[in-house]
Amino acid sequence: MLRQRVVSALVGLALLTLALWWGGEWGWAAFVAIAAVIGVLEFYRLARHADAQPLTLLGCIWTAALVFSPVATSLPNRATLAVLGGGLFACLISLLARRDKKGSLATLAWTIAGVAYVGWFSQYLVALRTLDSGRNWVALALLTTFATDTSAYFVGRAWGRHRLAPDVSPGKTKEGATAGLLGGIAAAWALSSLLHLPISTWQSLLLGLLISVFAQLGDLTESLFKRSAGVKDSGGLMPGHGGLLDRIDSILLAGFAVYYYVLFV
Repeated sequence: MLRQRVVSALVGLALLTLALWWGGEWGWAAFVAIAAVIGVLEFYRLARHADAQPLTLLGCIWTAALVFSPVATSLPNRATLAVLGGGLFACLISLLARRDKKGSLATLAWTIAGVAYVGWFSQYLVALRTLDSGRNWVALALLTTFATDTSAYFVGRAWGRHRLAPDVSPGKTKEGATAGLLGGIAAAWALSSLLHLPISTWQSLLLGLLISVFAQLGDLTESLFKRSAGVKDSGGLMPGHGGLLDRIDSILLAGFAVYYYVLFV
């Protein structure tokens, strides 16, 4: 199990590094879009386990369009709003065109939920790449999140005794969460210097704390969705990890936190 987990992580990290470092803004956007579409497909799989019938094809197209919106035009905010409005309009037309109108509200809600959770948050990783030193900011967000997840996983397995949120994710412990916070803070402090980011020591520590908190909230959120759907994993694409959504759930909120920190702080 551990061997599969490590191999899957190394393969994923290699692909991610190629896309981020040598793919340019469009290459990175394409990489994130592919991951987001797979993630939203897995989200809709959870929805079907909860007896819902989301508009899967439309949700995938809507998600990909959202991810590309930060690089598609010189006015990314307007492009994102246009994609949101256009996608919602397309959903309403699709529902009106269906023969079976039963459950239309649930269908609309689940379709939007998948796009909002996966597509909306994924587009911040692309938007972050377009900022000054964007590639390094994205690397900071991703590597700090990985440090958080790894620290929480191994410390939780070895010394975890007190459950963090038993009703949501019985396997997570307070000891693991604390280790994740410390691992994330230490990683951000070291990476900010290695990546030559224009922040002070106290800012790197604060940013590490924010990334770690948001990453763990993202992990718990997806655990809540899986528990509601009655499944253990979102899929089986990554041996040792489960589905791709199981791997990127913490990254989604971390990218959001780093983007607005860079933009406003």
